[in-house]
This record gives sequence, structure tokens and C-alpha cells, in this order.
Amino acid sequence: MITIVSSSLNSESNSRLLALEAKRVLESEGHAVTWLDLRDLPLPLCDGGAAYGHPNVAIAGKMLADADAVIVATAIYNYDGNAAVKNLIELTGASWENKPVGFLCAAGGLSSYMSIMSLANSLMLDFRSVIVPRFVYATGSDFDADRISSADVARRTADLARATARFGSALKAA
Repeated sequence: MITIVSSSLNSESNSRLLALEAKRVLESEGHAVTWLDLRDLPLPLCDGGAAYGHPNVAIAGKMLADADAVIVATAIYNYDGNAAVKNLIELTGASWENKPVGFLCAAGGLSSYMSIMSLANSLMLDFRSVIVPRFVYATGSDFDADRISSADVARRTADLARATARFGSALKAA
């Protein structure tokens, strides 16, 4: 099973469009997909204490723990993944252990294409996550209102989804 995390809280999110495309591709190829949309599962801010006991944290943690692989769709803000996905990781850390993780990134411009590396490094070093060695970085010009307009971005999203599924299957078999 692959869990897809749509981390944007924006109702017009481009990263959510990437996540939906990955979901469509995986389901059309027979993969079991769990959808974790942070707009639908509000999480408390990680406070190092009481927040860990919130019922939505337990739900998110279980969805991630049960996954063979995870695809994270995030907006890029201030040269990093959004605060909501970082908060999710802080609240559910152990659930990410030994999981392949792929990234779908939507940003305003081209200059922060390497910014997802700090989040990838954190997952790799803190939780021994296996980072899928391809990611999607798309900008506003790759979208029209409510769809991916770039055939290249749609193809790369499908490639990332398939690669993450392969990593998940291989790691599970090992």
C-alpha cells in the first residue's frame, strides 16, 4: 500500500493536483493507495508534549506506519517543504522509519528546485527513510486552474509514482 500525503492547506493547491495525478496513475495500475489530505485531517502544532496524544495524530501515524511507501506532495515555501508537512513528520516520526519516500513539489519559481533536500535529508538521517532518487518539481506555469497542463510534469509525476511503488515493493520483499 502506498500512502499519498497531500500537505497543502490551500484550497487551490497545485501540489494537491500532483498528488491526485499520482493517485490516479497508481490506482489505474492496480496499486492500493491511501489518501492522507491534511486539509481533511487537521493536526495540532507539534509542541513536544500533548500534541502527540491528539486523535488525528494517531490516525495519520497509522496510515503512514501501514504504508509500504509514501509520496509527499508539498508546496515549496521559503526554500523548504511547507510547514504542514514538517509538522506531520514531527508528530509521526517513527511511522516514517524504513519507508521509501517520493516527493512531488509545487513552487512559485525555478530557483528553489533543490529545496526539498533538507526535508529528504531529515527523513533519511532521522528515520532511515529511503528517498526515491527522482522527484517532481513544478512551477505555476505547469498548471491551468484545476489541472496539470504540462505533459512533461504529468509524465514525471507518473514516473515518480511508479518508482515509489517499485521501491515499496522491493523493500517490503527484502
